[in-house]
Amino acid sequence: MSTDETGDRAKAVPPKRPSATGVELVGQEPTSAIGKVTQWLSKSAVQIVLVVVALFWLMPTIGLLITSLRPVEAFSRTGWWDAITTPSQLTVENYADLIGDADLIDAVLNTFYIAVPSTVLPVFFAAMAGYALAWIPFKGRDTLFLVLVGLLVVPLQMALIPAFSVFRTFGLSGLPAIWLFHTAFGLPLAIFLMRNYFAGLPGSLIEAARIDGASEWKIFLRVILPLGFPALASLTIFQFTWTWNDLLVALVFATEQQPITLFLRDRLGEFSSGIGVISPGVFISAIVPLIIFFAFQKYFEAGLLGGSVK
Repeated sequence: MSTDETGDRAKAVPPKRPSATGVELVGQEPTSAIGKVTQWLSKSAVQIVLVVVALFWLMPTIGLLITSLRPVEAFSRTGWWDAITTPSQLTVENYADLIGDADLIDAVLNTFYIAVPSTVLPVFFAAMAGYALAWIPFKGRDTLFLVLVGLLVVPLQMALIPAFSVFRTFGLSGLPAIWLFHTAFGLPLAIFLMRNYFAGLPGSLIEAARIDGASEWKIFLRVILPLGFPALASLTIFQFTWTWNDLLVALVFATEQQPITLFLRDRLGEFSSGIGVISPGVFISAIVPLIIFFAFQKYFEAGLLGGSVK
């Protein structure tokens, strides 16, 4: 065996470390029983704290769910926690009465008519603007981006009356007015997120596409959109959830196409809390956003962290 081969084998063998029992450990750090117990207790303590925090966080939702399954006459007698000891009182009568209302189906469809375009439009335009601000050099690009970031602090309530006056001047009302308003106020945050994510993509891919003769539009469709899908999914979740649960904008601009939030408001009794309508209605309205969230959950974290470091 040559000297070079002997040296290579010596480098490949990890050093031996003596243990407390006198047995030599090869390539492994010593781990005592006390260390293992301490590590297990530290992890268990963190997990216990997280479980307790999660239970406190979910307590109102759990209470609302149990309340929606209790008969209306039980609301004024006892609290929702009474159903924990007497689960026989739980019933789906509230859901049956609400789902049997034909106006609820119309309200859910109207909510789709509002939420889907109000999500697709800002996400699509924000993706194009984010690519331009990240990879297409033009004069005033940084200034324009700073202006867009500054628009994030403009409150939505501040523009309701001016926007209503402008839309009325142009004869816009109902669904088109709601789409335009949600798109306008969703774009600043959407462009901010998309620009930061696209700026973190490998520049070598874009430069290689340009060298091959690809146009900016083809680069956007073939390179940017596939790589930016996590950011697009995260933005879609945010925008869809916001527009689906919106009440204020629909209250101002919706005329005949009332979403489910206005449906629940109109079903409230004049001299009662209307808890028999609110509790099951909230869970019915929450089903669709939950489906959207769990469908794109694996892209959510990647989309949020994308662009935070480069």
